Amino acid sequence: MVRHATYTRMVPVPSPYAAQLDRIPVAERIVEAGGVRTAYWEYGATDATHTLVAVHGFRGDHHGLEPIVAQLPEVRWIMPDLPGFGATPPIPGMTHDLEAYVAWLDAFVRAVAPGAIVLGHSFGSIVASAAVARGTPTPRLVLVNPIGAPALAGPRGAMTRLAEFYYWLGARLPKRIGTWLLRTRIVVRIMSIAMTKTRDAALRRWIHDQHDRFFSGFSDRETLRQAFVTSVSHDVRESAERIAQPTLLVAAVQDDITPIRAERELVRLFPSAKLVEIDGVGHLIHYEKPREAADAIRGFLEEGPARS
Repeated sequence: MVRHATYTRMVPVPSPYAAQLDRIPVAERIVEAGGVRTAYWEYGATDATHTLVAVHGFRGDHHGLEPIVAQLPEVRWIMPDLPGFGATPPIPGMTHDLEAYVAWLDAFVRAVAPGAIVLGHSFGSIVASAAVARGTPTPRLVLVNPIGAPALAGPRGAMTRLAEFYYWLGARLPKRIGTWLLRTRIVVRIMSIAMTKTRDAALRRWIHDQHDRFFSGFSDRETLRQAFVTSVSHDVRESAERIAQPTLLVAAVQDDITPIRAERELVRLFPSAKLVEIDGVGHLIHYEKPREAADAIRGFLEEGPARS
């Protein structure tokens, strides 16, 4: 298996969720899906009542959603690394646009866990919702920190365009300089500080360590740029009306990426959806409030049968 450099620290900061996660069985696997050898991890019992296929966010990998996994040991989780991130290489010969990611996710779900519930976080919410809207079979959909508003419009537009220039520059500079720019811990730490809301010093240190360890595990500069362009060129709104399945939106009241007022508008676009708002957190529900997210997901799963 090809693994990409992640510039890890020698001694990781201890996870506040490690004891819970350690009690859950996990297996690392590989499958050919969507034209690429996809690395994925399976957590929990194979005979669990519910199976969730979870799609992580931009620049991260499957590790980011492990705190929620730790809170839901009764669920079977299937968590792939997106093409071009973590241990999954880019899709050969493809532009990494929304169509490519949707085709990949559809192929992955059908190959590994047909009929599983699909979950997407952040950028993963765009990919997951688009895939379900286009026919990926699933009885339910869960979106955590869903991207419910266009990134290039409104008050965040200027910052998004600055970020777009950053990724363009990183891809166009000489390889050594461009790679340093995209992986430097200074920029990663700025991103991490901007997203983190908790005042718990130990939790903040762990979140920053997670970003240091896993936020630079992308395969190459151009794939990263393409994925970023995809992430800011689409949002969940364009898929919502075509999703008939019951859908859960878990949104943060202090999210700087999608304001809560936009999430309240987004939920009304779905034929059948509910919104759970979590206060005191921003775009890192999965790190800062995984128990609250897990409670919302558990309640949603218990509303009716959704066996994979």
